[in-house]
Amino acid sequence: MSEENGITVDVISDVVCPWCFIGMKRLETAMTLAGDVPVSVRWRPYQLDPTIPAGGMPRKEYMLNKFGSAERLKEIHAQVSQLGEAEGIRFNFEAIQTSPNTLDAHRLIRWAASPKAPAGTQGPVVRRLFEQFFEEARDIGDRAVLVETAVEAGMDGPLVEALLSSNADAESVQSEIATAAQMGVRGVPCFLLEGKYAVMGAQDAETLADAIRQVAAAKAKGELDKPAAS
Repeated sequence: MSEENGITVDVISDVVCPWCFIGMKRLETAMTLAGDVPVSVRWRPYQLDPTIPAGGMPRKEYMLNKFGSAERLKEIHAQVSQLGEAEGIRFNFEAIQTSPNTLDAHRLIRWAASPKAPAGTQGPVVRRLFEQFFEEARDIGDRAVLVETAVEAGMDGPLVEALLSSNADAESVQSEIATAAQMGVRGVPCFLLEGKYAVMGAQDAETLADAIRQVAAAKAKGELDKPAAS
């Protein structure tokens, strides 16, 4: 299939969402399964909890308050860990010390897609943030960690450090999050294909691949440009 018949997938996600990490892995598999359909992935921001203070909160206390009991939390972690293992993810929930506010992480993800960053940087940055938080138990709300992540991906470290020290793009990220909410996004991940068709949740790779093929076929026939029936 030619490049013009490829599709764009906007992934609305938060980097402290374990289902989004699983969703990222499944999307990668889906893109392989979809084979001849070129797919361009763009990462869009969402915050599971924007009320977390800038310095973060103690993880265990935060999660217990959220889920009500240690037993319930243990059940959820066991379920997610099993699903993650099938995707090659080694969740390390017990080691995570801090639940961070992810606004700065989303600002970095936004800059990773800018012309000032090397081409193809955004995806690797998102991947590293997931890995650092869930597998390495690092605080991805810590600006030093974010600068390190940027440099590792080939971005300009001093520039990222200066931007993080300012309020650059904070309003733009928050506006994108608000737009997602207005679109009806109440949970993540959400995969938005060609800006028109949404696949909600960490669906299996086959489901995502099928959606990619169907939307690509509709685009090739010009059906995506047709006005909706009244």
